[in-house]
Amino acid sequence: MEAGFGLIIVFTLIMLRVPVGVAMLAVGIGGFAMLTSWRPAAFMTAQTAYALVNNYGLSVIPLFLLMGNFINRARIGNELYDAAHTMVGHVRGGLAQATILACGGFAAISGSSMATTASMARVAYPSMRRYGYADILSAGSIAAGGTLGILIPPSVVLLVYGILTETSISKLFIAGIVPGLIAVGLYMLTILVVTRIRPAWGPPGERASWGERGRALAKVWPVIALFVIVMGGIYGGIFTPTEAAGIGAFGAFLFALARGALSWNGLVETLVETAVTSAMIFFVIMGALVLGNFLNMAGLPRMLGGFVRGLDLSPFWILMIICGIYILLGMVLESMSMILLTIPIIFPVIVSLGIDPVWFGILIVMVVEIALISPPIGLNVYMLRSVLPHIGLRTLFAGVLIFLVPDILKLILVIAFPGIVLFLPSLM
Repeated sequence: MEAGFGLIIVFTLIMLRVPVGVAMLAVGIGGFAMLTSWRPAAFMTAQTAYALVNNYGLSVIPLFLLMGNFINRARIGNELYDAAHTMVGHVRGGLAQATILACGGFAAISGSSMATTASMARVAYPSMRRYGYADILSAGSIAAGGTLGILIPPSVVLLVYGILTETSISKLFIAGIVPGLIAVGLYMLTILVVTRIRPAWGPPGERASWGERGRALAKVWPVIALFVIVMGGIYGGIFTPTEAAGIGAFGAFLFALARGALSWNGLVETLVETAVTSAMIFFVIMGALVLGNFLNMAGLPRMLGGFVRGLDLSPFWILMIICGIYILLGMVLESMSMILLTIPIIFPVIVSLGIDPVWFGILIVMVVEIALISPPIGLNVYMLRSVLPHIGLRTLFAGVLIFLVPDILKLILVIAFPGIVLFLPSLM
């Protein structure tokens, strides 16, 4: 009862726009003190904070953030889009397909859905508008493509999930590759079908010559090579995720330097931005861990486990209930907040059911992807609206509804065939 009351307070504070980390930390400390006393609660909080910042494995977060920030500083978004455009821009709906490809490439280096959506909106929308694309298709492809940021590795959300659940980050990263490629393929197939039915929504552009294609690819090959080195090194066991993040950050630094995009002031700004973002993430993680300690002390995981077993439902239907909860939460919470708030509660239930934690991590990220573009409050849609304020919300949501069909199909495939997720990690 104490745990349930605490969760109600957390959600109430979040609805009142209290920062998620502050809400979880305050309720965690207060609840723990209520069950014990203030002295043990203060000691538990201090011990949690100390263990968090002294965990060598957690240095992977600021290093991957630094890698993404260096790449962003090099303004690679335009080049990624141009390279994709030269390949498929000449077919009907080709610019929208190029947007999906560019979003997949940008997601692989930024790790953030919001950053992918905002960057691709500024790069891709002007071109699609110039070629007469309908706003409903343009906006839908950008918002849907932006969700790839939390699935295609290296993903910050997968990093945090791995830390909270003590699941192998290497396996989580590798497990996200095939579902990410399937998502890109299904999105592009959806665009092909839609433009076949409504040709005026996506007229074909100009065909690029092979020379133009080669020059466009030459501008982005260092980033592609960096991704292959980082993920290939992790997959082959050559280096750990933390070492891979360090190599990726240094490679991205050299790339930005070679492009002349990194002045001294730019370097300082990039480092400060990375430090601030890392501190925010660490603070929210600490809040989640403190809240989790309170919930464990109150016996919530044991109670939930007993409740689930008492329902006498198969693991499939329990997963469906959990997926439905995440979609509802996604209407009001950002992806990172959802993971941090719910995983300490739900994960013990998943373990008790014997579900593979790597597979479950990818499944939950895919459900969060759906939540990010689901009405009435798909946060990716509102991010897109802030960048493209002249497009109405009705048009934006109509556009993303088209891409909910491949999202649901992808979810069905992963649930029906777990090997899609687990095949590559099993070979590591």
